[in-house]
Amino acid sequence: MTFIKTIKATQVVVPAKPGSLNSEDVIDKDAAFAQKFLTGERWTEFANQPKWIIEISLTNGLTGIGETYRSASEELLLDAMKTFVGQDVLKLNWRRLPVSDQRIYEAFETAVLDVVGKILNVPVAQLLGGIYRNRIDCFGWTGRRTPEDAAQKAYEAMQKGHKAFKFKCSDEDPVRLWTAEIKKKCGDGIKILLDPNQRWTDVATTLRLMEGVETDIMLGLEDPILHADVAGFKYLRQTLGIPMYRHISLPYTQDIRDMIAFVRADAVDGYNFNGSAYNCVLLAEIAHLEGKSCWRGSEVDLGISETMGLHIAAASVNCTIPSDIFGELVRENDLIVNPIQFENGAALLPSGAGLGIALDEEALHHYKQREMSV
Repeated sequence: MTFIKTIKATQVVVPAKPGSLNSEDVIDKDAAFAQKFLTGERWTEFANQPKWIIEISLTNGLTGIGETYRSASEELLLDAMKTFVGQDVLKLNWRRLPVSDQRIYEAFETAVLDVVGKILNVPVAQLLGGIYRNRIDCFGWTGRRTPEDAAQKAYEAMQKGHKAFKFKCSDEDPVRLWTAEIKKKCGDGIKILLDPNQRWTDVATTLRLMEGVETDIMLGLEDPILHADVAGFKYLRQTLGIPMYRHISLPYTQDIRDMIAFVRADAVDGYNFNGSAYNCVLLAEIAHLEGKSCWRGSEVDLGISETMGLHIAAASVNCTIPSDIFGELVRENDLIVNPIQFENGAALLPSGAGLGIALDEEALHHYKQREMSV
């Protein structure tokens, strides 16, 4: 009764809300950066890249749902669908599913754990080891802004109860002016995390851009320089006097071992983890042994992936830094019936079995590009 009978995959494109990314007159022209992160011709086109929503239906009538990362391979997705059909979900090794590509893996892991949670009548976080928290603090978030827009976005987040706000930035952005305007408008009401996605490249550029930035407003820097420069991360941590964070993104690295060099060097103050659930919980445990905190990362996803992120954050002992769960600020729809609930800047973990959410079939149909099934 717990065998997989059918799998359906629906390709969707859910655009960004107007004004939710960069300021109007801040144009991203870095094509290499966009290509690296699979966002189209420009970074601001990321929401227009297709995702796949998968539905795994069992012989007992229950269904589990999952969501791929953007720009996942259709060929690899179809191969995985064929692999799973006919399998008993209660006999799968949930920590090592038969999928190699990490941009697809999490969709199947999410759907399998969703339906197993329904069978056992427990939330996914319980299947990951147990629940440490039911409320997950989250960042406010936006792309590159003018100083005035940056201050307004941070102020709006502060008014909603967010304790921290995350900005994407490049080496073209006047971050000292950003933080000065934010301090003027928000006082001490909110902390700022700057995330250049390695676009500041090196230590010298980072020191130049951070010159004059008031450290008391800074939550820290995430990935200012190239990941390979472990010593550079450690030097910046010691020199700037603000926390440094490393993003371990399994959909890109495909390898959880990327963290080891940073642990050995004591190079950062904490980590941003995104990717498959059991691997992220494992990474969180390693960080916890190191005495460091972490948060749940994302690719500004839709409601299924973000809800899975809440379960992962709930099951990670040290997930105490605000998480990157803010798709509702950016995407015009999240494709789930009841959106993630926020209170004073924190997202609430759904209480039902499995993920605790339902797919919005009407919205799915509206944003559908095409579908395939096995």
